[in-house]
Amino acid sequence: MSATVTMTAALPPPTLSLSTDRSEQHSCPSCGVVIEPPPALLEAQARIADLEAQVRLLNQKAAAAVDRWADYEDELTRLRIAASHTPAPQPTPSPTRTSFLSGGANRLSQLLSPRGMKSTPNLRAPTPPGPGDPATTEDLLEALNREQNLRVQAEARLSTTSQEVEELSVSLFEQANEMVATERRARAKLEERVEVLERRDQDKKRRLERLEGAVGRIERVRSLLGELKTTTPAEPGKQEELDGRASGETRPESAQVLARTSQSSL
Repeated sequence: MSATVTMTAALPPPTLSLSTDRSEQHSCPSCGVVIEPPPALLEAQARIADLEAQVRLLNQKAAAAVDRWADYEDELTRLRIAASHTPAPQPTPSPTRTSFLSGGANRLSQLLSPRGMKSTPNLRAPTPPGPGDPATTEDLLEALNREQNLRVQAEARLSTTSQEVEELSVSLFEQANEMVATERRARAKLEERVEVLERRDQDKKRRLERLEGAVGRIERVRSLLGELKTTTPAEPGKQEELDGRASGETRPESAQVLARTSQSSL
């Protein structure tokens, strides 16, 4: 009788829990602009969720296989106990002893019976009790063989399931690492883009400040010219000369400011 083997199911490796919420949005910490995640990231998150569901299903199958294995072990133990309690077959008397007893009984009956009476029939030896039922032993052996075959099949299924769980876990970790690397690259690109936009905003602010300063200077020059006109009335020729000088001084500066603003807008 083979010894009972107790097998425990190997615990699956810990699964990596990642956020698979597609509605999650990333926003820039500095400017607050909402950034949609790339489609590749959403697809990877969906695949990770599918793989986690498959891992849970395989874990349930492995637990069910272990339960069936425990049931098989209990049934095998019960059959072994029943086989050990089966009564042993009683020994049958030898043929020589049976014939000797029957002959002695016949001679005694002939001596004790009267002559006129018929001789009594030969005494038969009592039939010994038969051995244990062979059908029961064969059934037990057949059940034992069947349980052993079921145990081998359960071990094979359990090993296959464990191997599948390990392969899925490795694939899950690889895809998770790849997804994290992709997300980091996308985040780096977004941060770089935000930095570029911030630098452009700062340049625009500086140019706007310069433009405002130039406009202020133009306004001051105009106010000075107005005051000069009101206080000291000059000749028409000199007045036109002063206007031309003022316009000549202010026009290049305003033209430069307008050119800078047009370049920045482009």
